[in-house]
Amino acid sequence: MATSGLYNEMFDADRSVRGHYAAFAEWLAETPPSRIAQNRHAADLLFHRVGITFAVYGEASGTERLIPFDIVPHVIPGAQWQRIARGLKQRVTALNRFLHDIYHAQEIVRAGKVPSNQVNRNAQFRPEMVGVDVPGGVYAHVAGVDLVKHSDGEYYVLEDNLRTPSGVSYMLENRKMMMRLFPELFAQQRIRPVDHYPDLLLETLRGVAQGNAENPTIVLLTPGHYNSAYFEHAFLAQQMGIELVEGQDLFVLNNTVFMRTTQGPQKVDVIYRRIDDDFLDPLAFRPDSMLGVPGLLSAYRAGRVTLANAIGTGVADDKSMYPYVPEMIRFYMGEEPILRNVPTYVLGKEEDRLYVLDHLEELVVKEAQGSGGYGMLVGPTSTRDERERYRQRILDQPERFIAQPTLSLSMVPTYCGDVLADRHIDLRPYVLTGSDVTFVPGGLTRVALREGSLVVNSSQGGGVKDTWVVD
Repeated sequence: MATSGLYNEMFDADRSVRGHYAAFAEWLAETPPSRIAQNRHAADLLFHRVGITFAVYGEASGTERLIPFDIVPHVIPGAQWQRIARGLKQRVTALNRFLHDIYHAQEIVRAGKVPSNQVNRNAQFRPEMVGVDVPGGVYAHVAGVDLVKHSDGEYYVLEDNLRTPSGVSYMLENRKMMMRLFPELFAQQRIRPVDHYPDLLLETLRGVAQGNAENPTIVLLTPGHYNSAYFEHAFLAQQMGIELVEGQDLFVLNNTVFMRTTQGPQKVDVIYRRIDDDFLDPLAFRPDSMLGVPGLLSAYRAGRVTLANAIGTGVADDKSMYPYVPEMIRFYMGEEPILRNVPTYVLGKEEDRLYVLDHLEELVVKEAQGSGGYGMLVGPTSTRDERERYRQRILDQPERFIAQPTLSLSMVPTYCGDVLADRHIDLRPYVLTGSDVTFVPGGLTRVALREGSLVVNSSQGGGVKDTWVVD
């Protein structure tokens, strides 16, 4: 595939190495191919031994796969990261203020900046949260913001993940792997650390305990080992030194959440939940859920326990809400957005819908509630039949879809077999919000391993890279 016009993170237009990649390029040129091959194989074995796998939904076998790990890092200059960091803090702060607003006065709706139907008829809007005050006004304690760099060299926000964002364990294991296999790379340059993320997360969770408990009991609530991200749940609980629990391990008595232990019931102050709203409490949401805790919503509304992330955060990461985030930043913060949105068509609007239906072969169409790269139409790589089937889906339920131009995601050289080839990437930094907004430098870099593919999701066959912010 020709890559002219695409932004390459490692090489400029004449294929000379960019300054922030110079040390890595020199190491790559001097290291025998046999050692690189040997260590790539060692990385696969270590990932398998540790259990870093991902379930690929929709496959008949239902088996888990090893996530492909590539040793060529995604390197970001420190000065560039500083701008990204300011943009992330601005964006997540505005999203948290928006969530507080829509469950209270709805000032942004009354000001005409966001349509009422977009909020109140949103499938993720939880009427049960109206008027509920959450600690510090923080709804999204953990956010994953997906960024892409376009051919113009600018970063764009592709989507905001505010419900139960995953992947941070891969970011941490990628770094551990690179430091173990290639320690000389870290001795030669200043690569900012990421291994303190679990400490930052634990500090964030402690800081939002109700009543400012001095030594709050924090648990991580998982759907169980059949969940595709179970490795991450167990990993983070172990790293933070907190209990990993399932719904059956907790119970509610007098609007207080307790954990069953061998020493008897123990009061729980904060639940870092990795279960979607629908399954959290069978008395309030889906009555058939076996994953949640009966009575949890009542305890939450009574202010007896903190949930991270809060119930109802999904309104703000609905893809149909995404086009309004720049206006949220202006409305709540009086600032212009630092990180730009991708131009987006909302197909519930007739004008947008008519344009998209006439240009399906040029656009990427997504389900507003979709995730994991599923349910997408990538127009430039689609067939006529695929477009016609998707056209009918849009006509049947237009409000379920958004569309965006096909971005030219930036590329990084990636091992495909024993050969280096340019492949598209994105970046997911993780933003923690408690009494302050914090994050580690970098994030999870995902790479599309198929030539020409723009779909980087692990569940769709994508791989991962270590992300270096270098000074």
